[in-house]
Formats: sequence, structure tokens, C-alpha cells
Amino acid sequence: MSTSTDTLNIPGLRMTKQRKEVYRVLTETRDHPTAADVYDRVKLSTPGISLATVYNCLETLVEHKAVKQVNFERESSRYCPNLNEHGHFHDEITGTIHDIKFKDGIKLSDFLDIPEDTHITNLDITLRGILPKN
Repeated sequence: MSTSTDTLNIPGLRMTKQRKEVYRVLTETRDHPTAADVYDRVKLSTPGISLATVYNCLETLVEHKAVKQVNFERESSRYCPNLNEHGHFHDEITGTIHDIKFKDGIKLSDFLDIPEDTHITNLDITLRGILPKN
């Protein structure tokens, strides 16, 4: 998703200055930050912002489906601006979360035994491991 904060238009969502900054931070690096990470980054450009405001902005953006909330076991929630169907790879050495794209033409039923006519409303696939060194 390459939507800028200036053109983000979601029905029913009023993009306040704070929401724009939170969204900008999420789309700028796409590293699946926690709310605390977002707060640390947003306060550089918006010094008076509170952690509670950042949490409220994130909750609103998730509620309006502008970003996804991603949870990895008992860790803090992370936020992902990529709204396309994709999975995540959690590098156990660095802690970094990477988006992983599904191959074109592959359907879930190709590798999962899903009853016919099942309507899937949400898909979360997370892989954990160690990425090869470049």
C-alpha cells in the first residue's frame, strides 16, 4: 500500500494531525513497530504528543482498517500498514519482522485442507526462524 497521509481517505475516519503523523511513521519504515516504537518516532516531529494519544490513534487506524494489528505470541502488538494478503517472518536473531508475499496463483486450498465454500475473513500466517546472512 503506497498511500500517502495526504491522500488517505477512509470513510468515517477524520485524519487529524496526530493520526497523520502516526500513519506516516508506520508507512515510512514498514518495520512493524510496537506502540512504544511509534511513540518514540512520532514525538520527534510532534513533541507534545502523549503515549495515550498514540495508542488511541493506532486503535482508530486499526478500527478503520487503515493498518493491521499483528500479534506474535505474548509480545507487544505490532502495527503493519500493508493491507494486501501476506504473512510475516519473525527473525529470531534480530527480532525484525518482515512481510512475506504469497506467490501469485497459489490458493489457501492448495496447501490447507479447508472445507469447500468456507469464507475466510482473516488470515494470519507467521513464520519464525533465522534469515540467511547476506
